[in-house]
Amino acid sequence: MGFFLGTNRTGPYFEGWYFKHQNPQGQTLALIPAFHIDGEGHRTASLQIITRDQAWWLEYPASQLQISRQPFQVQIGQSGFSEQGLNLHVRRDGLLLQGTLRYGPFTILRSDIMGPFRFFSGMQCSHGIISMGHPLEGSLELNGEHWDFSKGTGYIETDRGRSFPSAYLWTQCLFDGPERGSLMLAIATIPLPVGSFTGCICSVFYGGQEYRLATYRGVKIETWSPSGAVIRQGKYRLEAELLNERRQPLRAPVEGRMERTIHESLCAKVRCCFWHGDSLLFQYTSSNASFEYSSAD
Repeated sequence: MGFFLGTNRTGPYFEGWYFKHQNPQGQTLALIPAFHIDGEGHRTASLQIITRDQAWWLEYPASQLQISRQPFQVQIGQSGFSEQGLNLHVRRDGLLLQGTLRYGPFTILRSDIMGPFRFFSGMQCSHGIISMGHPLEGSLELNGEHWDFSKGTGYIETDRGRSFPSAYLWTQCLFDGPERGSLMLAIATIPLPVGSFTGCICSVFYGGQEYRLATYRGVKIETWSPSGAVIRQGKYRLEAELLNERRQPLRAPVEGRMERTIHESLCAKVRCCFWHGDSLLFQYTSSNASFEYSSAD
């Protein structure tokens, strides 16, 4: 494992990982370890912690962050994340979070969610999915409260680049019940050297099968707004409707600096309907869906 400081990466740049954990009782916790390099080359690391009702921002010296690509590991302060699970020891700023969670086998996509866009070196922000869903075991203590994640489900994704898009919609949902599954949808304004376009990436994992809808596969964005989105690709149509939300402030990168405030609902109520022609493949309403909408206005 090596320090990211040992690379020749220059700013502006950021890279972060989104670890979501959901238990059968509906308790949900997300953690975002990240590092950032501004245009002057100043390097810092951070850990954001999100629950249904609260969010914390913790900044660390860059020297307290270690990253390994193969095998995948992130160590920040005394807390570690890997393919096997996480081990948390956070005690600062009125926050006590500790415990160990074990991850089961990851649900890995067959190909990069960015498709051919992953080869575009000038992308403002690139997205990646590490696991669409995996079993959880273990428990955590959060400010004296016991959170048991045994028989729960996790999800992991990553972002890297210079800045978050100026305008975007993102939602992620884990399906419970006999047909376990997962959904991730992102729509964003993508800047070009001249002008911009609206791009979409979406993965629906349901019934043991992945359905990929994306700009590079001809998806059409029928609507997208603070209340959700409707996209269509061939005979497939996905509707994601926001019914209720409880937003928490988070920090996001602008040219490598974590100075933009966005708002995420970790536990939004979202209804998802997925159609193939006239056949409804599934309709699912979750009260633990992640949802973000940010406008350039």
